[in-house]
Amino acid sequence: MKRRLALLSLCLGLAACQSPNPYSAVSAAIPPAPPQAANAIDMSAYPAAPRDFGRYRNWTWLNGQLPPGTPWADSAQVAEAVSNGLDQRGLRPSQNPQTADLRVTADTRTETRIRQVRDDYYDPYYGGAGLGYYNGYRNGYGGYASVPIVRTYQEQVVVVRISMFDARSGQPVWSASAETGSGGDQSERAKALRQAVQRALTAYPPS
Repeated sequence: MKRRLALLSLCLGLAACQSPNPYSAVSAAIPPAPPQAANAIDMSAYPAAPRDFGRYRNWTWLNGQLPPGTPWADSAQVAEAVSNGLDQRGLRPSQNPQTADLRVTADTRTETRIRQVRDDYYDPYYGGAGLGYYNGYRNGYGGYASVPIVRTYQEQVVVVRISMFDARSGQPVWSASAETGSGGDQSERAKALRQAVQRALTAYPPS
């Protein structure tokens, strides 16, 4: 009896394996790519090529306008300071503004900075004659000799920002700013202007 049941189960299993599959694979054809896809290149997917700053040899002012002046330095003085700084970086003024490699702008202003300095003040109590010090401590007592004092003061600085644009594409290619402390009179501020220009241009060309 058991053998008959086993044979019956085997026959039923073989019959199930031979039954047709009710599921059938159906696939749709992939639509063809549009004709313009063969020529389209997504440049945003690629990193920008490094800029060759060596091809920039000469420059002119953007829109033919000199940089604005300040109450202590007129437009011509600012333009001269920037022009001299560019000359030291190998950039010459273009004889023909239409064929210049770069177009340059410059902005100059004065700002106020809050500075803090720390002074070590020596207490007269610990500085008496005959007591002496060893590594900042009073002999025999171990008291520290100095008291730190923080002083806050304001300083006027000259701030210069120089920007360069590719003359062909109009794209910005370089910009930097720098500042330096200035004195109260006009000659010291003119000197500070030249120093700020030199500091800003030390980053050109970028490495």
